[in-house]
This record gives sequence, structure tokens and C-alpha cells, in this order.
Amino acid sequence: MTNLISDRLKTLGIDLPPPGPPAAAYVMAVTTGNTVFLSGHIAKRDGKAWTGKLGLDMDTEAGKAAAKTIAIDLMATLQQHLGSLDKVKRIVKVMGLVNSTEQYTEQHLVINGCSELLLEVFGEVGKHARSAFGVAQIPLGACVEIELIAELA
Repeated sequence: MTNLISDRLKTLGIDLPPPGPPAAAYVMAVTTGNTVFLSGHIAKRDGKAWTGKLGLDMDTEAGKAAAKTIAIDLMATLQQHLGSLDKVKRIVKVMGLVNSTEQYTEQHLVINGCSELLLEVFGEVGKHARSAFGVAQIPLGACVEIELIAELA
């Protein structure tokens, strides 16, 4: 049997990194029934929190790039938890938090960095419901945090 998602990742030049451990008193993934809930993942650059505040010292394109790195980390956690991304029947929901100023209103465009990559990797299965919020701060000063809910085949 072909590993379709792994093939697509390879075609896109994406190598999933080893997933990181939780930063506090929680686990990175929980399955109940046929639903997997992934904890929030923060943007990282060079192995450290990618810090910044949208509308202050980061623009939308940089935020979108940060959200794309989170999508890769989310897939890495999902793959470790499930053993294969081909077990995903549907990406159900993505929730994004954007560390931003009160005046900044492009949170939805930032989270597109994650959503667009999930669609590229999973195709129709990657179409999901979504929320994007502007927040005053994210742990470790990260610019973006995203969590994901997936349905299993």
C-alpha cells in the first residue's frame, strides 16, 4: 500500500522534524473515539520560539511563514501519534492565535500559512473549519500558536 501523504510531503520537499515535547503539564495529542486533538504548537525558528508581535515588529507575510512552520510541526506530532498521516480521514478544525497589536486585523491571513499547507498536503481531506484570534501574548513570546483537530479513518 502506498503512503500517499508521505509521498506528497516528499514531493513538496518537506521533512517532518521529530516532534517536540510538551512545555508544561499536558500531552501533545489525545485520541478519543475517532477524533484526535493536538495541543497548541507555537512557531519555532532555529529550534527556539519564533517571537514577535504582528503589527509591531512582524508583518503578515512573516506571520504566515511562521504559521506554515507550525503546520509542519502539527503534522509531525500527528504522524508520531498515529504512526501514519494516511490514517487521517479529515482535518476537522484549526484554531490559530496570533500575538498581535490591538490595531492589527489580518490574523486570518496569518493562519492561512497553516491552512494552505494542510490543503496542499492532504488535498480535499485537508479542508477544515477554522478560527483565528488576535491575542495580547502567547507563551514564550511566540508570534503564532495553532491547534488542530482531526478525524481518523
